[in-house]
Amino acid sequence: MALARKRNVSSAKRTEQSVKTAKIDLNSKVETILQSKKHANDVFDLFEFLQSEKEKDVISAVAACSKLFCSLLERKELYMGKLPAEEEALSGGHSAAEKYRIYMRHRYHNCVEMLLEHLSHDVHSVKESALCCLMKFAAGEGQYPLEDLDWSEHYSFPRELIQALVDKLLSKTTDNSLLISRFQEFLEMEDVRYYVMSSIRENVGRVMDKNKGEVLPIYQNNVFTLLSNINMPSKESELTNYMVKQEAKHEDWKAAKLNEHKRVFERMWLGFLKYKLPNNMYKKVLVILHDSILPHMSKPTLMIDFLTAAYEVGGAISLLALNGLFVLIHQHNLDYPDFYKKLYNLLEPSIFHVKYRARFFHLANLFLSSSHLPVYLVAAFAKRLARLALTAPPTALLIVLPFIYNLIRRHPSCRVLIHKPGTEDEPLADPYVMDEEDPAQCHALESSLWEIKTLQKHYHPDVAKAAMLINTPLLEQEDDISEVLEITTYELMERDLKQTQTKNIPLEFETATQLLNKDRDVLGQNFCLD
Repeated sequence: MALARKRNVSSAKRTEQSVKTAKIDLNSKVETILQSKKHANDVFDLFEFLQSEKEKDVISAVAACSKLFCSLLERKELYMGKLPAEEEALSGGHSAAEKYRIYMRHRYHNCVEMLLEHLSHDVHSVKESALCCLMKFAAGEGQYPLEDLDWSEHYSFPRELIQALVDKLLSKTTDNSLLISRFQEFLEMEDVRYYVMSSIRENVGRVMDKNKGEVLPIYQNNVFTLLSNINMPSKESELTNYMVKQEAKHEDWKAAKLNEHKRVFERMWLGFLKYKLPNNMYKKVLVILHDSILPHMSKPTLMIDFLTAAYEVGGAISLLALNGLFVLIHQHNLDYPDFYKKLYNLLEPSIFHVKYRARFFHLANLFLSSSHLPVYLVAAFAKRLARLALTAPPTALLIVLPFIYNLIRRHPSCRVLIHKPGTEDEPLADPYVMDEEDPAQCHALESSLWEIKTLQKHYHPDVAKAAMLINTPLLEQEDDISEVLEITTYELMERDLKQTQTKNIPLEFETATQLLNKDRDVLGQNFCLD
């Protein structure tokens, strides 16, 4: 065993030494190429390592290529304007300097293509090094353009390179979430973010149209991951960090204007959400919609089609769509027909068990806070919640009961549900129709809240105590339900277990003091006489 361990150590040392030698050779190759144009063909030695099957060799080659081509960009030795074909250039009437530039420019494109391929490598460290190298090239191209600037647009930015990089990140077969999270660092730069958003929109339209709008789970997950990593600025004064600084007309540059960022951001999201999404992705989008998407859109009302479609899906997706609809209704005066009817139909037994229960009741409380709502509508909500409360867990009941009481406080006409006059001949059947989808037709006002009376016999003391409040006149001040929205079963049990004894329980009316006294015999005799 000792010999085997020794051989492993020595082989590891040899491997490490060979990698170190490779680094030295690659660095010397780069210096040789930069010092003399006669050694231009040595660039293929770098490419040989770049295509190696060994991870460390590839990473070393990426670093060497980065050093070489960034230096050539800085020297402007890759500048050639519109690039001619390599064979045509070498056989044409170009000078030796021009032929060198054309030759190295084609090698630069070869390197970029290999780095783009490495974004699909099996090893993450190779992917990451290739990504960082490509972004260095992008910065170099922005500062030292490869072609003359078009007169119609005096701004230099490597849009083609960014587009190619985004196309690779948005793979249809590989989950690139980890690599995209690494790319987030570059999205903090204003110009990179602006052109990446444009590239995403173009890519999504091309890919989804080619696949006729069919659901592509891996691809759409990559797109969403990249979209959700984009942090939009809220003020134009925050636009300060640029990869490429435009010298002449920086202030007129679209990437330097917040309104242009919002416009591209809006078109990007709308272009993504107009296609059918995987079911789990609706939840992901809706969770961040009201905080991270709607505030940064030029026209948030354009999201109504997506929110309407999501609201009609049902279940947790409909609950989450409430947040976005709430923003549009209250802040952008959106008129949503049959909103309360659809909200009423969301009240199902599952509402007490979903992950987003607290958010739903918070929003429902806001929607039902208006005192101008018709009495029949409020009564329908109160009655439906009371019926559902019969099978709800204690944590949900501690929300539902104060919720119902608040509805009655806001609408005194609903007190008829509590103080329902009865007669001896009154039928025992409840006129309320639980299965009716229209709150105007469910006959809630003709019924009563007998369910709450039933809950007064609940096994949990807190629920029974809350249900007893209906026997007394309700105070005008509303209950604050925010304190119980997030309570869990575990917290409820812990609270009950930690309750301490506040006072001593009396065992006798009068404490005995003479039982052990020397006069106990006299007391016994008196007791017998009595």
